[in-house]
Amino acid sequence: MRRTSKAGTSALILGYAFLYLPIIFLVTFSFNESRLPGVWTGFSLRWYSLLFENTALIRAVFTSFQIAAMAATFSVVLGTFAAVAMVRFGNFKGRTLFSGLISAPLVMPEVITGLALLLMFVTFERLIGWPSERGMMTITIAHTTLALSYVYLVVRSRLLDFDRSIEEAAQDLGARPVTVFLTITLPLIAPALLAGWLLAFALSLDDVVLASFLSGPGATTLPILIFSSVRLGVTPEINALASIIIGIVSIGVLIVGLIVTRARQH
Repeated sequence: MRRTSKAGTSALILGYAFLYLPIIFLVTFSFNESRLPGVWTGFSLRWYSLLFENTALIRAVFTSFQIAAMAATFSVVLGTFAAVAMVRFGNFKGRTLFSGLISAPLVMPEVITGLALLLMFVTFERLIGWPSERGMMTITIAHTTLALSYVYLVVRSRLLDFDRSIEEAAQDLGARPVTVFLTITLPLIAPALLAGWLLAFALSLDDVVLASFLSGPGATTLPILIFSSVRLGVTPEINALASIIIGIVSIGVLIVGLIVTRARQH
């Protein structure tokens, strides 16, 4: 038993080290005075001050967050409708095809998806003049297409475990189906909607393949900017930006953890 316990502890330590050591190194070298990665010459905050002077990097951050927020919102709306249709409407005509279309982005390589969307937008531009250029809108549509499948799976799993007797009781008391959905169903599946939104937001914020196909002038996202800068060497400003994002996410996780802990205690 002791050998098994030691082996499990060692495996756990190695797993956490594999996950978090790169993050620790990144945060540490964001305070490095030297511009060279991996060479520590002293503690300095100058990269954080230079970060806010880098207008291109700040613009890319805001562009990425705007696209991610829009794509996540659209994905939650469309994914919820799709999940409700698949769970509540039974075996309707075309159900198998509809299910396959929703799940296709999960197994389709992003390179193929990006190329297909690019060809579609180019064709539409020639036929009807829309979209006039590739930019935030085309990237948002592409990210919505990708994240929709993930949101659908999250919401669908919640609806499958949903207690329908609550809805039936409301309908027996005279509530209309739309009222039941808005006042009963949506509040009860709200955690799944929030989880789907956060997942879609993270997927959009992290994507570089689809954005590479569908971005245009003035719509450079943060992953594209970082990926393009790798060829010339990642600047320490990017390390500082990544450290700030990690800090914000960590604080958010701690706050949520404290809220959940207090809720369980009460």
